[in-house]
Amino acid sequence: MLKILGIIILIPIVLIIGLLVLLSFVSSVPKNYTKEVKTGGDIEAKYLRVGEYKVKSTKSKATELTKYNYVYYPEELESRNKKYPVVVVLNGTGVLPKKYKALFKHLASWGFIVVGNDDGSTGFGKSSEETIDYIKKANADKDSVLYGKIDIDNIGITGHSQGGAGVFTSISVMEHKDAYKTAVALSPTQEESALAFGWNYDLTKINIPTLIIAGTQGDFETKMVIPIEKMIDMYNKIPSSKVMMRRIDAEHGTMLYTADGYVTAWFMWQLQGDEEASRAFVGDNPEILKNELYQDQKINLSN
Repeated sequence: MLKILGIIILIPIVLIIGLLVLLSFVSSVPKNYTKEVKTGGDIEAKYLRVGEYKVKSTKSKATELTKYNYVYYPEELESRNKKYPVVVVLNGTGVLPKKYKALFKHLASWGFIVVGNDDGSTGFGKSSEETIDYIKKANADKDSVLYGKIDIDNIGITGHSQGGAGVFTSISVMEHKDAYKTAVALSPTQEESALAFGWNYDLTKINIPTLIIAGTQGDFETKMVIPIEKMIDMYNKIPSSKVMMRRIDAEHGTMLYTADGYVTAWFMWQLQGDEEASRAFVGDNPEILKNELYQDQKINLSN
C-alpha cells in the first residue's frame, strides 16, 4: 500500500515538473511575428520585415550571473572588413533568450550584432555591465568571431518589463552608462515598483536619446504594468531627447515584439544613420503621430 501511495503522490509531482520544464522552452515571441503583427504605417511595416542580412549565432560561457553570452550577427561579418553596431538585449522576468530567439534574429537581419545572456535579474544593471565588458574583450580577441568587427561608438540597449527597468539602470547609474548611444525601454516596470525591487535607476541622469513604448491593456494593479500617468511622469523626468507612445489594445507581454517595427527603425536611425527610418519620429509629419495603432505619442528630440 505504501508503494502504491508513493507512486500516486509521485505521478503529479513528475507531471508538474515536466510541465514547468516544457513552459521554460515555450517561446514568448511567435516565430513568424514579423508576418503576423499588424502595422499602421509604411515605415513601421518596412522595418518589421526581415532585413537583407543572413544571420548566424554563437554562444559562449559567461559568469555565474549571466551563464552564457548569446550573439546573433550578420553572416557576412565573418568575411567582411567592416564594423557593425551593437544592440544589447536585457531579459524580462522569466524570459531568457531561448524564449525570444526570433527577436534577436530579426534585429541581426538589419545589420546589428545583437547580444544577450541568461541573467534573470536584469533590473539591477549588473549583467549589462558584464555584457559591455564582454563586447570590448571580444572586439580585441583575435580568436573571437567579433574581433575588430564591433563599432564601439554605436551601441544601443533595449529590454522589456524588468529589462526595461534594467535599461534605465544601465544608462543612468552604472559605470558603463556612457558606452551606450541610445536606448529603447519596452513596457518598463514603473518607477516606484522598480525602486521597491532595488532597481535604483535615476531617470534625471539619462543623457542619450530614449524611446519608451508600452501598451494600453493589462492589469495595472500589479504595479509591473505601467499606467499612462506613471509613463508620462517617467518621460518628463528624462532630460535628454526622448519619444514615448502606447500601442492600442496591446498587453504587457506582447509589447516585447508588437512594436518591433519602430524599435528596429529607431536603432536603424540612431546607430546606422538611416534617414528613412528617422522619418518615423522626426520631420514635418512623423509617422508615429498618424499611425492609428498608437496613442499618447510625445516627441522631444530637440536636445
